[in-house]
Amino acid sequence: VQEEKIFAGKVLRLHVCTVEGAEWLEEVAEDTTVEKLKERCLKHCVPGSLEDPKAVTHHKLIHATSEKVLTDTKTVLEENIQDRDVLLLIKKRAPPPLPKMADVSAEEKRKQEQKAPDKDAILKATANLPSRNVDRTVAHHNMRDFQTELRKILVSLIEVAQKLLALNPDAVELFKKANAMLDEDEEDRVDEIALRQLTEMGFPESRAVKALRLNHMSVTQAMEWLIEHADDPAVDAPLPGQTPSEAAAEAGASSAEVIAGPSSEVGGEEAKDELTEIFKKIRRKREFRPDPRAVIALMEMGFDEKEVVDALRVNNNQQNAACEWLLGDRKPSPEDLDKGIDTNSPLFQAILENPVVQLGLTNPKTLLAFEDMLENPLNSTQWMNDPETGPVMLQISRIFQTLNRT
Repeated sequence: VQEEKIFAGKVLRLHVCTVEGAEWLEEVAEDTTVEKLKERCLKHCVPGSLEDPKAVTHHKLIHATSEKVLTDTKTVLEENIQDRDVLLLIKKRAPPPLPKMADVSAEEKRKQEQKAPDKDAILKATANLPSRNVDRTVAHHNMRDFQTELRKILVSLIEVAQKLLALNPDAVELFKKANAMLDEDEEDRVDEIALRQLTEMGFPESRAVKALRLNHMSVTQAMEWLIEHADDPAVDAPLPGQTPSEAAAEAGASSAEVIAGPSSEVGGEEAKDELTEIFKKIRRKREFRPDPRAVIALMEMGFDEKEVVDALRVNNNQQNAACEWLLGDRKPSPEDLDKGIDTNSPLFQAILENPVVQLGLTNPKTLLAFEDMLENPLNSTQWMNDPETGPVMLQISRIFQTLNRT
C-alpha cells in the first residue's frame, strides 16, 4: 500500500452542476485545492479547455447552499465543504471593454448639454428682455387684504343674520339653543387629535387642554409650554376668567336670562329688545384673547400693552405681522375691524344671492361662527370643518376668489 493512500484525507463525493444543465459527481480528497477541483471539472465538461491557460481563472466554483464563491488557493476542507454538497461551475462575466476616446468625448459632450445653465449664461440669454420690478410683498399684501375684506364681510353678514333671525317667530327659542352652545364648557372645542397627541406623551389631560388653548391648538407650541411650565406651581390654575365658580355662575346667569324669555303678553318691541340683549351677550362672550407670549415679547420691545393688544387683534395673533404693524403705518386700524363691507358692492350682492349662504344665515350656529371668527380668527379652521357652517364659509371664499380674479 502506498504511503500517500494511507495518510490521504477523507474522500468527498460532490455534486457539480453547470449553467448549461450538465451534472456529475466528483470524488475529491479534503486536502484538494479549489483550483485543482476546477481543473477536473473543466476536463469533464469542456474537453480541451485546459489548453488555454486562462480557462481556470475564467471560471469559478460556487457553494450552492451558502452562495459563497470558493477561493482557488484554499482546500475543500478549508472551505468547509461537506460530503454530497452541491457546487456550481460558472464562467465569469467578461469585464466591459474600455470606452474609446471618441465615446468618452461624446459622453462628456452629452453631459455638458444636459447641464443646467449658470448665472452668467442666464443673464446673457435674458439680456434683451424688458426688466420688470416684482414686489415680493405683493402676495403677502394680497393675503392681508383678503383677511381684512373677509372680516368686513363677516361684520355685514352678522347684521343680516341678526335681522333674519329676529323675524323668525321662534327667534328667542332658537337663541336659547344658541346661548346654550356658548355656555357649554369650551372643552369640547379643543382639537381632539392634538389633545390625544399630548396625552399620549404623558401630559395630564387638563394641563394639555390649557396648553392647547393658550397656544391656539398648536401641538408643538403647547408641548413647549408644558415642558417650560412643568415645575410651575400654578401650571394647573384655570385660565383668566375661566375659574369653575365664575364659569358656572356666568353660565347659570345667562341661561336664566335667556330661558326667562318673553312671556305670551310681551309685545314685539320687547321681544326685539330682548334679542338685542342676547346678541350683545353673545358678542361679549367671544372676546379676543391675545397670545400671552406675543404680548410679553412685543412689550419687551418697548410698545405699550394696549397698542400691542390692538396689533395682535388686527393681525390675528401673529407676532411678526403685529410687529410690522406697530412699526409701520398701523393700517388697518382696530376701529376698521368693526366696519362692514359696502352692501351695494358686487361682492356682497353675489354672496347674499348664493342659496347656500341664504340658508346658512337662518341658522343661529352660523351667526355664532361669524362672531367667533371675528374675535378669534384662528378658530376659522374649526368652523370650516363644521358640517353646518363649513359649506357657507366655502361659498363665501369661492365667491371672493372668483370676483378678485376678474
